[in-house]
Amino acid sequence: MQITKSKNMLWHLLAILIVAVWGTTFVNTKVLFNSGLTPLEIFFLRFAIAYVCIWFISPRKLLARSWRDELIMILLGITGGSVFFLAENYAVGLTYVNNVSFIVCTAPLLTVLLGITFVKSIKATWSLIVGSLIALLGVAVVIFNGSFVLHLSPWGDLLTLLASLCWAVYSLLMKKISNSYSAIFITRKIFFYGLVTVLPAFIFDPWTATISMLLTPKVMLNLLFLGVIASFLCFVLWTLVIVKIGAMTSSNYLYLNPISTVVTSAIFLNEPMTAIAYIGSALILIGVAVSNK
Repeated sequence: MQITKSKNMLWHLLAILIVAVWGTTFVNTKVLFNSGLTPLEIFFLRFAIAYVCIWFISPRKLLARSWRDELIMILLGITGGSVFFLAENYAVGLTYVNNVSFIVCTAPLLTVLLGITFVKSIKATWSLIVGSLIALLGVAVVIFNGSFVLHLSPWGDLLTLLASLCWAVYSLLMKKISNSYSAIFITRKIFFYGLVTVLPAFIFDPWTATISMLLTPKVMLNLLFLGVIASFLCFVLWTLVIVKIGAMTSSNYLYLNPISTVVTSAIFLNEPMTAIAYIGSALILIGVAVSNK
């Protein structure tokens, strides 16, 4: 029994470590954006690197066992890949990374709300309703602050909400499929369909990055971190975490995202946090904590 508890605790600690890594990726993305890469190029290069890495350890089986499972893999590639990261990357270019990080904290809340709608075993409670209202108020405060105090476009905050919704759908789909296939196989399919479904976007936002730009140390190191560590390694491990402790429990750890984001953005980007932004961020964290009590 003690051994089982210790192993279970290790999966929770792993979830915290993964979320801490993901919290820093907003800063990596901002650095690449400021270096001249577009959000679309950042995502494509990130997933391309991850796909190359995972191909060496993934089974050579190409398709899922049924067309329904293959469709779920496509949806995972869209909600956890192309649409999610495009919305998040464009948001980072339009607003402060701290805003993005805190608003992404609504993803667990949206996961629960979608679960109530589509999963019969999940029921609404007063704590969920109250927590939802508090969190939504916090989101409104952060967006208001970004628009009128920091003089930034509210589109960045709204795109982050879209990314949160995508991650909520991704979590529920992963819960459905994660016990049927290996984590490596699922992750490889996510990378593949993420890359495929993002290709049409280049019609509207053509490639502009040059070889010399990509070979600069700052750009190369940030891309390698995003592709190898934050995508390849963390996505595989996160799929295992969902299998071991569940989609709802693992999603709760996303609340810790802002901690590493605030620290790294303060160190590397010198981004300020105003009093109103602190209030809104606190409301988001309180709301999601209450709703998942």
